[in-house]
Amino acid sequence: MKVWRPGITAKLFLAILTTCIVLLISMHWAVRLSFEHGFIDYIKRGNEQRLQLLSDALAEQYATHDNNWRFLRGNDRFVFQILRSFEHDTPDDRRGQRPGGPPDMPPHGWRTQFWVVDQNAKVMVGPRSPVPSDGTRRSIMVNGMEVGSVIASPVERLTRNTDINFDRQQKRTSWLIVCLATLLTALATFPLARGLLAPVKRLVEGTHRLAAGDFSTRVTASGADELGRLAQDFNQLASTLERNQQMRRDFMADISHELRTPLAVLRGELEAIQDGVRKFTPESVASLQAEVGTLTKLVDDLHQLSMSDEGALAYQKTSVDIISLLEMAAGAFRERFASRGLQISLKLPESATVFGDRDRLMQLFNNLLENSLRYTDSGGQMHISAEKIGHNLTLAFADSAPGVTDEQLAMLCERFYRTEGSRNRASGGSGLGLAICVNIVAAHGGQLRAEHSPFGGVSIKVELPLDRDLPGTV
Repeated sequence: MKVWRPGITAKLFLAILTTCIVLLISMHWAVRLSFEHGFIDYIKRGNEQRLQLLSDALAEQYATHDNNWRFLRGNDRFVFQILRSFEHDTPDDRRGQRPGGPPDMPPHGWRTQFWVVDQNAKVMVGPRSPVPSDGTRRSIMVNGMEVGSVIASPVERLTRNTDINFDRQQKRTSWLIVCLATLLTALATFPLARGLLAPVKRLVEGTHRLAAGDFSTRVTASGADELGRLAQDFNQLASTLERNQQMRRDFMADISHELRTPLAVLRGELEAIQDGVRKFTPESVASLQAEVGTLTKLVDDLHQLSMSDEGALAYQKTSVDIISLLEMAAGAFRERFASRGLQISLKLPESATVFGDRDRLMQLFNNLLENSLRYTDSGGQMHISAEKIGHNLTLAFADSAPGVTDEQLAMLCERFYRTEGSRNRASGGSGLGLAICVNIVAAHGGQLRAEHSPFGGVSIKVELPLDRDLPGTV
């Protein structure tokens, strides 16, 4: 047998409805207790007042009738007339001729049974039932002597049908109110629960589609509350996954393309030698070695990139004078730049110390200089400058034409991206150098960004924290 398991909407609905029902029932009992206590107190105060008035009136009548109770024994009507005289001030009422009721009935203001007893506790007026010992008693005093008492049954023992019916009616009415309030609560709670959980359902459905591989999934972010921010984070996560998936596909396609080109050249060269179309000469061997070198350089770059991504590159950081290190790198490339008709100019401070790895920083500078050497047109220049701004050192590697568009500038640090359309490795390299530079700079707590150069080319800016700002250094 299948067991029903409520969803989150049903759970929220039941939770809110149960809470409301508990509150309604608690309020019902609180109102009932307050009403019953208040009703009984009201009757008790009225009866006590009437008992006092009745005892005073009977004392007066006792004195008028020669200090004897013969006028009262068995004369219930006389007592009723006295009680009515307290409540009505008309001649008819004083004579006991009350409209709407016979004079031998108790007045409507009296809620309980009462007895009039003499000084010997003998009942003179009242019902035949025994006099309650816990009833309310008022003595009838004449000349300082107790000549009798007026006794009323406990107020809690309601005897009038109108009072009992009123109490029952109030109970039925209060329970009816509780039922109607519960129904209204259910009608209001269900759409409220669905409305509150609608964003959660959208997130659940979006998560299912995202888990199934549909990274284009987006959910509507409604409101600025926690669910709205969660929907925004979900959309950002989906965008990141979609972008990573596209990058992974492009990365695999780029790797296969980059490997296919030198392998195809190698295969063609070897088949030509094997078929006798081309002779096995030192020139052909040099051509094969060049393609092998290209493959080796690509594999090494991929290895360096993967290690820098994972943080597996070994960094042995010490206090390094980065200015002298940069001058050494520029000096090593100066002859190669001159052979291409390019000029290197430096504008550097005397010294600047950073906490870093000398070899990795040298690798960073070599990659940037190699990239500029490969792309800058003959007759151009490379201008290297450094500036201390606050506690950071900003290095700028600005070359001359050709420049790039804004769209190309935003993609320069992407893996395998090269601005030339032919993808010729002779001019473009592997397209991994800047990606490796980004990781090296990040490992030193800095940032790398590409901008337009004032000389018409590209300016790579590297921002590194100075040594004194890094924890654990001097």
